[in-house]
Amino acid sequence: MFFIPGLALYALFFLFPTFSALYYSFTDWDGISADYNFIGLENYEKAALGDSIFMKSVGNNLEFMFFVAIFQTLVALVFAIFLAKNTKFNYFLRALFFFPTILSSVSVAFIWAFVYDPNLGILNHLLTITGLGFLTQNWLGNGDIAIYSLAFTQVWFHAGQMLIIFVAGLHAIPVDLYEAAKMEGATRWQIFRKITWPLLAPSATIVIAYTTIQSFQAFDLVFALTGGGPNYATEIISTYIYNVAFRNFDFGYASAISVIFMAIIALITYIQFKVLRSGRVSY
Repeated sequence: MFFIPGLALYALFFLFPTFSALYYSFTDWDGISADYNFIGLENYEKAALGDSIFMKSVGNNLEFMFFVAIFQTLVALVFAIFLAKNTKFNYFLRALFFFPTILSSVSVAFIWAFVYDPNLGILNHLLTITGLGFLTQNWLGNGDIAIYSLAFTQVWFHAGQMLIIFVAGLHAIPVDLYEAAKMEGATRWQIFRKITWPLLAPSATIVIAYTTIQSFQAFDLVFALTGGGPNYATEIISTYIYNVAFRNFDFGYASAISVIFMAIIALITYIQFKVLRSGRVSY
């Protein structure tokens, strides 16, 4: 009977909303009135065939996800390798890099809105005083680079969290393997390729899967920094769902997009797990 309270909470806050979204995705409910009509697959057809903004949000989300998954994983892995030893200085650096993770997304958004500000922002100021003024940009107002500016902020926000996972994975690798490899004359690259990375693969699987889910759920960061602009250049699926539901009052269509959203996350995460697990054999 001990699991019943947890199951009840899970059912109330996850299962019920999930099945409700699935149910309303076949209706034209506006989220307010008590009356609505069943319209079959019309919402799904609209999302797949007739909604250019939704397709753009999917593309933006994939760009955002790939950038964050690649660079956040690389940054966290490199830092973890250099900070793996348990020293006081490394403890301090781990805590320092982890610190942004405990901040709220809105706080991070306000910090980076100041950094990216084209007139008063510290980034353009640093580029100017270092002789790189030709690189100054309206980092959030330029539709060509805005999504990457957001992705960089996301990497800064969560790389420290992934670093801790990698450090834990490195500590789980037996030291004897490294000593034997050094005695055999293996280079650092060979040690990393043949010992560290294969045995770190479970941690990497968790990091990449978690990073992917975070990238798709970065609603508050994107909403607070750009609101999806300029001209939908940073519109991602979660912000589009919000706009459809709470600005256009089309909860039926928003529910359909939410179901598609869940399916996309599940599919990408499944593919990542399959690829990473199969890749362990080749090392």
